[in-house]
Amino acid sequence: MKYTEIINRLTGISCPVFGVSWNPPVSQRKIAQKIIIFLEAKRVLYSPYEYETVHPVISSVVEIKNFLTSELPSISEKSELQSYVRAMRNACNKFLSKCRDDDGFRYYAIRPGNIDNWFFTSAIGEMRGVFGIMIGQIASSYGIDIEDDLAQIIPIDKTQ
Repeated sequence: MKYTEIINRLTGISCPVFGVSWNPPVSQRKIAQKIIIFLEAKRVLYSPYEYETVHPVISSVVEIKNFLTSELPSISEKSELQSYVRAMRNACNKFLSKCRDDDGFRYYAIRPGNIDNWFFTSAIGEMRGVFGIMIGQIASSYGIDIEDDLAQIIPIDKTQ
């Protein structure tokens, strides 16, 4: 999806728009692009819930969190990108906390109607919601196109 389409999908969020009133520093744009490319390969962010299994999802979320953490030192502290990356990392931490009990990661029996299934898919959905908003912000702020699979989690303005 082209970043200009993403700008039109975002709702109720104020941000500088690439090419209109703000041009991000090239190095920050490259970091943003690197982050988007990494996230495009992470199916946990967009695959149908019924295809997700607990341990691979948890491993993927941990990998995403570690990657985002490793990118933070190279991002300007005053940039919006830092706040977007921190929000995504916080969403990973929140997901991992919801999937943990005193003995470690909970075993979720993923079966329709099972309460554990509801908790697990709810936690994934909440994480995807945060990522969708932050990815949309990054794409529109830094002028980055996003593959359609990942772009489907960006919120849509249904009033347009």
